[in-house]
Amino acid sequence: MALIEFHGVQKAFGSKVVYRDLNLDIHEREVITIIGGSGQGKSVMLKMLIGLLDVDAGTISFDGQKISGMTEQEYAPVRRRMAMLFQAGALFDSLNTKENVAYGLREQMDMTEREISERVRESLEYVGLPGTEETWPNDLSGGMKKRVALARALAMRPEVLLYDEPTTGLDPVNVTRIADLIQHLNDKLDVTSVVVTHDMDTALAISDRIAMIHDGYVIFSGTPDELRASEDPRVRDFIEGNAPVDEDTETLLRSAG
Repeated sequence: MALIEFHGVQKAFGSKVVYRDLNLDIHEREVITIIGGSGQGKSVMLKMLIGLLDVDAGTISFDGQKISGMTEQEYAPVRRRMAMLFQAGALFDSLNTKENVAYGLREQMDMTEREISERVRESLEYVGLPGTEETWPNDLSGGMKKRVALARALAMRPEVLLYDEPTTGLDPVNVTRIADLIQHLNDKLDVTSVVVTHDMDTALAISDRIAMIHDGYVIFSGTPDELRASEDPRVRDFIEGNAPVDEDTETLLRSAG
């Protein structure tokens, strides 16, 4: 049985149909990367999985349990098993690094201050930022902010990590650092990683499997080598950089959160 299953999922924003029939299985402890053109709904998939957006039809299941359609209260224990690294990092400027990483622990876990401090320390070490607890977000580089946000996600000790464009806006050195971190954490912590990215070099380097979204469907799912060998013109156009960018759709999806 797959750890996560999307079955017949449909999603639209007004007249704009994002998913017509989304079917995808995600297996335990794999790194799966979701690719596709701008506005194809990659981030929407993550938000439906973590319960920030509802499906219009179809089902999403996690560990054998249907989670689509759950109430907020019902979803709470599911969210404790997943963590999401948002594209912008979403750090709180008014909190230092320690308090940013500890935020979810204080909100959702019953831990002592000593336990929180130890969990924060461990999480920062995982992402290569030991001893930065007192640093403020404004004093961090873009790459460091991404890693602090990742430490905050890791602090919850999730079973599933969701990455929404983790390398966007980073220089090549930090792109490589984040890509290496994704692989390292997957191996060290035995988590399942779902990565949304436009960066084909990162996708090909880190993934056990890659799924491509196009026109509301998964049109490809396979290994990086199988992706490279695909003769589907839609896949070839995308990996060769020839796919059109739908700016209107991208704007609509961003406005939907």
